[in-house]
Order: sequence, then C-alpha cells, then structure tokens
Amino acid sequence: MIGRKIYCFYFQSRLLAGLNSQQWVKELAVGRKVPLQRQRNIGIIAHIDAGKTTTTERILYYTGVSHRMGEVHDGTAAMDWMAQEQERGITITSAATTCFWKDHRINIIDTPGHVDFTVEVERCLRVLDGAVVIFCAVGGVEPQSETVWRQADRYGVPRIVFVNKMDRSGANFHWVVDSIRRRFGVRAVPVQLPLGSEDSFRGVIDLIEERSLEWDGSLLGARYHSREIPPEYAEAVEQAREELLEALADTDDTFMERYLSGVELSPLEIREVLRRATLKLEVVPVLCGAAFKNKGVQPLLDAVVDYLPSPLDVPPVEAQHPEGGRAIREADDEAPFSALVFKVMNDPYVGHLSFLRVYSGRLKRGSSVLNVSSGKMERIGRLLRMHANKREEIEEIRAGDIAAAVGLKQVHTGQTVCDPAHPVLLEAMEFPEPVVSMALEPRTREDQDRMADALRRLTQEDPSFRVTQDEESGQTLISGMGELHLEIVTDRLKREFQVDVRVGAPQVAYRETVTSSARAEGKFVRQSGGRGQYGHVVLQVEPLPPGGGFQFEDRTVGGAIPREYIPAVEAGIREAMARGIRAGFPVVDVRVVLLDGSFHEVDSSDLAFKIAASIGFQEAAKAALPVVLEPLMAVEVVAPEDYLGEVLSDLSAREGEIQGMEMRGSSRVIQARVPLRRMFGYATSLRSLTQGRATFSMQFGEYHPLPLGMAEEVLSSSAARI
Repeated sequence: MIGRKIYCFYFQSRLLAGLNSQQWVKELAVGRKVPLQRQRNIGIIAHIDAGKTTTTERILYYTGVSHRMGEVHDGTAAMDWMAQEQERGITITSAATTCFWKDHRINIIDTPGHVDFTVEVERCLRVLDGAVVIFCAVGGVEPQSETVWRQADRYGVPRIVFVNKMDRSGANFHWVVDSIRRRFGVRAVPVQLPLGSEDSFRGVIDLIEERSLEWDGSLLGARYHSREIPPEYAEAVEQAREELLEALADTDDTFMERYLSGVELSPLEIREVLRRATLKLEVVPVLCGAAFKNKGVQPLLDAVVDYLPSPLDVPPVEAQHPEGGRAIREADDEAPFSALVFKVMNDPYVGHLSFLRVYSGRLKRGSSVLNVSSGKMERIGRLLRMHANKREEIEEIRAGDIAAAVGLKQVHTGQTVCDPAHPVLLEAMEFPEPVVSMALEPRTREDQDRMADALRRLTQEDPSFRVTQDEESGQTLISGMGELHLEIVTDRLKREFQVDVRVGAPQVAYRETVTSSARAEGKFVRQSGGRGQYGHVVLQVEPLPPGGGFQFEDRTVGGAIPREYIPAVEAGIREAMARGIRAGFPVVDVRVVLLDGSFHEVDSSDLAFKIAASIGFQEAAKAALPVVLEPLMAVEVVAPEDYLGEVLSDLSAREGEIQGMEMRGSSRVIQARVPLRRMFGYATSLRSLTQGRATFSMQFGEYHPLPLGMAEEVLSSSAARI
C-alpha cells in the first residue's frame, strides 16, 4: 500500500508538470533537444539559510525528477550530496540538475549561501542566463543577499525574487519588498500577495490572473486550488495590481497608452510586457511562498518559464581571436562550437569532470576540442548530464546546454574549449584572493605523498583555494576565503583522500636588519700537516632604507685580496645573512663594504674566504645594533558607513595605522598598515563586527621594526633555532 501511494504521488506530479511519466522518462533519457526559446539556465542564489536547497528539492519533486522530497535538516537533500553538507545543513558546492516544466527544459544550479563559498556563486552566475533570488520573509535583505545581488549585477543577470518562509513567525512580505527597493535601488514589483501569513499562511494571490491559489496539504503540495479572491483582500489586491500595471506602463509606451485609455489588459499581454521589462533589468518580479510547507513552488516555476530569459534572449557572447580581434558567438547549433569551463570536479567514479556552458555549436562524445587557453588539443571521452552527484550519459551537447565532460585532463576553471578550426577565447573569470591561511603537516611519510596529490586536485577544483610552500619554515600553507572554507578542505583531505594531517597557524616571516654602521674583522686560519686554510677580511656593515635589499661593494686596494676570491667573500656574506644575526631570521636592507684583508699564496682558497666573510659579517652586524623586522600588511577594508566606528576601533586594537579613508558608493574604504601577526583571524572578526557586510583585501606592504616587548619574546622563542 505504501509503495502504491508513492507511485501515485510520483505519477500525479508528472501530470502536474505538464508531461506524462512515460514521455518524461523517454525525453530525459535520450537528451531530447528542446528549442532554445523553451530552455532556461537559472541559478538559485541567496543568503545562507534562506531556503535555496529546500526550494530546489520541491522543484525536483514537482517536476518529476525526484520521487521523494529531501530535507536539509535531516541530511537527505539530493542537491546537498557531500557528507560535509549533510552534517552541517549548508550548501558548500554548487550542484547542477535538469528538469522539465510545461514543455520547457530548466537547467538549475543550486549555489551556496555562506560567504566563504562566494566563488561558487561567482562562477555559476558567469554562465547562467537568469537567477531566482530567495529572501527569508523574516530576515529580509541579509548580508550575503547583498553580495549575490551585486554579483548578478556584475554579469547583468535578469532575476526574479521569491520571498520564502512566509509561514514563519514574524514574516512580513511588504517589509521585505521595501527593503529590496531601498538596499538595491531596483523596482521590485510584486506579482503575488501572500494569502495569510505566519501560521495562517495558506497560499498566494495572483495579481495578473486575479485569482487566489490555495494549498490544502494533499499530495505533498502537488495539488492546489484556484479560487476567487477573498473579499477581505479586494482592496489590497486592487492597489497592488495598479502598482504593477503602472510599473509596466513606465517601461512600454504602447502598454502605457492602453493602460491610460482604460482598455482591459489581458493576463497574456501583462506577462509579455513584464517579461520584456525583466529581461531589460527594468523591473524585478516578486513572488512569495513557503517551500518547506510545500506552498508557492509551482507558481515560481511558472515565473521562471514566463519571465526569465532563454539563451536566445541574452546578447551573443563576445570573444577574442587568439591572434587578436573581436569575435561574436551566436546561440546557434550550426555555429562553430565554443564553450566555457566554469567548474572542474574530481569524481571518484569517472575521474576528472569539466562542467561546460555551451555558447554555440554542438559537440559529440569522442570529438576533439582545442583548449584555447593552453593551446592544447583534448579529446572528449564522455558527456554527462548531471543531477547533483548522479550522472546520465548523453550523446551530444548543443548551444545553450550545461553539461559535464570526461576526458579534459588539462583544463581549468575559466578556460575556453572550442572547434579547432575556429578558435576563440571567451572572457575568463576573475576570482577573489584568499584572505585566510593555515599550515598543514602530514603525520607520516605516506601521508606526505598523498597530501601533495590531494592538494593538487583540490586546487584544480577550487580557484579560491591556494597552496604554497614557505621556504623558510618548510611549512605547507593553504589559503582560502575563510576559516570554514579551510575547515572543509582539511575535512575532505581526511575523508576523501585518507590523508591524516595536523593543522596549525602559519609562522610570521620575520626579518632582521641593522640600524647603525659597524666594522669587524673576519679571519679563518687553519694550519695542519700539508696545505692549510687562510682567509682574512675587514668588513663594514651599513643600514639601507626599507626595501633597499642587499648591496655589496669592494673597496680593497693594492691587491690586498686577489680578484678571484672576491665572489667567495660575497657568497660568504649572503650565507651569513640567510642565517640571521640574533634571532635566526634572514637579514635585509644592508650594505656590506669589503675594506681590506690579506691572503696566503699557498693556503688561501675560496672556502677560506667564504668562511672568513661569514665570520666578519656576523661580528660587524652584532655591533651595528640589529633589530627584528615584522611584515606590515597593506589592508583595505570596505565597510558600510554604519560600521565605520567598529572597524576603526578594531584596527586600532590590532596596532593598525590608518593611512586614509574615502567613499566608494555608499560604503567607506579604509586603508591601513597592520602587522601581519595581528591579522590572523581578521576575516572572521570583521564579519562578526559588520554582520558579514564588510570585505577586505590584504597584501604585503613593508618591513618595520618589531616593538621592543615583542622583539624580546621573538628572540626568546627563536633561541633554540639559532
């Protein structure tokens, strides 16, 4: 009986999707070519915990892709397939899937909402044609909402808004709409009103059809009823509908004439004008619902079909010829093939997966393509249509498709693959620089070998993840967008790659220098039976300005030291500088002058003068008042005006020196110099201070003397190293 009920839900959901089950299965299996005007490539974007994955799960159920609804809170969501996602209840990596609704194919990418994984949103919006932006009816415009909205603005992506969680206590649809208008400066236009709210939320009112849509809970929300608008909502509906029509009239002169003349406007006419206005980014349609309670998702799918663009509705992609010159690629199956690799992933079953957005032409499995970015030919082994971490083999992909290819072994995120006979280079993607680092240390030699391979694979997958080797400390440093980002990386190392590592904070790269001039003598004499060793130098050490590096000067006269030994003297000085003076850190910003010396016709050698120079430098440097230098970082913080005081106070507490401030739009840009030792953990602290609404960048500025108290502490801790 239970199985029969599940089958009934499954079959009826297919009927509601506008396709019978046999037709749906057949079309999806063979990868039926849907006309481009009936194809949608969309992303689901929002702040964390706004309900992106829950909404996507309902879409998959109502369109017949899934026979059951997965839930984020119990780790059964199909789109959150990683173990780390299921445990934490958050989306970490973007997941792609395909579904059908009313004879339209919809390619969907569910993106993360956490700020540490913003790069996933960035690379998806680069290749998508439209977006559904989800807002919590209680939280409204939250910090990461602003980030993803700006990313959509950067790529000119048309979008619709879904105000989710209308069933929660404190839900306020109109407040959310007003906040969208204020914060983003857009014309957010409701096309629905909520029918009730909080515990009494039962459906939506369609302002275009002037009907109420009510869900009674049957068939897990797959069935809803269209009814007359309740009388108590008549006035609110009339006012909201007038606002909708006025907004559309401002975007279309013909529509304005008909509206002002009092002509009855049909729902079809309203939708056509609303679609054009949405594609031109003149208005943003706003819908509402409660995805977790299975209410409002089907009208959202209707809006995706009605208002978001097909590949034919967006401008042709611009490209460059490898030799120079501009090229255009139309969304046409018969045009030369061109595609952008927007994501790579290591699949444990099929190997290296390259996610492609096809902009023009068609590609069959077994074909060869040119990686324009590297100039190398690659062969396509298999083509796959992805449903989260599940795969379905297909024969070919065409213009407008999003799919994955197996066999592109040397392709990285942002690279272009195309027809070898018609090479073009699509615009690459730009990714933010990592802001947080930590050190990794393998526990065993076997772990060390596996760690190198695992880190190489992870850097291929994630362009915001970097791996470097500190030559001075010997540490392997990993860098990412936040502490959670690196926590996920280390967890994947242990689970996926079976690499056991210890994690720690990286060491600060201190330096040493001198603050005055001093002269010293270095002599290395060793006599034994037979030939001995003899080297003798007189050196003077002088400070240079910050950034001066190292200068060596030979002022010997009269052949005090033969010319062939001068390079050995310089080499000995450089070796001594690398070992440090007092704390064992490399020496910078010094000039060393070779004043005098002596030699022995038999016993002198390169080795003897190298050792003598090293001894002489150490003696002179110790007498020249050496100090420990620390790196000062050039930090730029972009923060809303409301948080300026908190940000400045925190920078001062970190011993930061404010260099300047300026306005950038509605935000303040603060330039400061801050010691690197005080910047660890700053990303998390800044987000906490500003509710995640501030960003910062950091790069090396200059070396500066370490405060006396800190210098003594560093000298004590480094005594064992010297």
